[in-house]
Amino acid sequence: MKKSMIAAQLYTLREYCKDEAGLRDALTKVKEIGYDAVQVSGVSASIAPEAVKAITDELGLTICATHIGFDAMLNDFDAVVAKHKLWNCKYVGLGSIPGEYRGTKEGYLDFASKANEVSKRLKEHDLEFVYHNHHFEYTKFDGKTGMELLQEATDPSAFGFELDMYWVQAGGANPVDAVHGVDGRMKVVHLKDMAIVDDKQVFAEVGEGNLNFPAIIKACREIGVEWYVVEQDTCMRDPFESLAMSYNYLLTLAE
Repeated sequence: MKKSMIAAQLYTLREYCKDEAGLRDALTKVKEIGYDAVQVSGVSASIAPEAVKAITDELGLTICATHIGFDAMLNDFDAVVAKHKLWNCKYVGLGSIPGEYRGTKEGYLDFASKANEVSKRLKEHDLEFVYHNHHFEYTKFDGKTGMELLQEATDPSAFGFELDMYWVQAGGANPVDAVHGVDGRMKVVHLKDMAIVDDKQVFAEVGEGNLNFPAIIKACREIGVEWYVVEQDTCMRDPFESLAMSYNYLLTLAE
């Protein structure tokens, strides 16, 4: 992991990205922290893709990945491709399996079939589908987790993953083992820590919780991860301060 490979997930700053002026201010602060790249997610749909491109170019920020709704991938495919080409962004992320597919083995396999076709179509445009997990993918169906079903029922050359280390741990899996389990299928990883505060499990800045990040980063290096994306769903302090804390910790692990 090099400094230039550390990115900020804008979902962390979603409350600040509701209009063009807010997005510009938020991205300016992200750049001042030291980040050179961002993942676009949680940004208001009212902000034109061209405006996002102009602001990131002006600030010297790379758009390394996105999160796009599954409906858009299925029903507005050409626009999804055009947006990612405009942003020079290879990784088309899906933030979650839609709720209607989650409860059964058949649901996971139905989703996997549809997402697999989307991933193959994206590959034809030199784009890569990447799937972001939560904890519910580690529910077992007939002895296999939802995550295992997704891995086994999709094309490894087209359907990629964007494992979230917090949610892997929350699902009861080992983050290092999970990283090695998607060797060859993951170029983007999500980093946030897990802490216990007042007897409750909470999102924490990277390095402030209990996950073994030296081992996680080592595993990510070993499988060739390209982007290390800091995300914090909720913050116990100002989210810009949280992003700065995570960034400064990751610098201690950078090459």
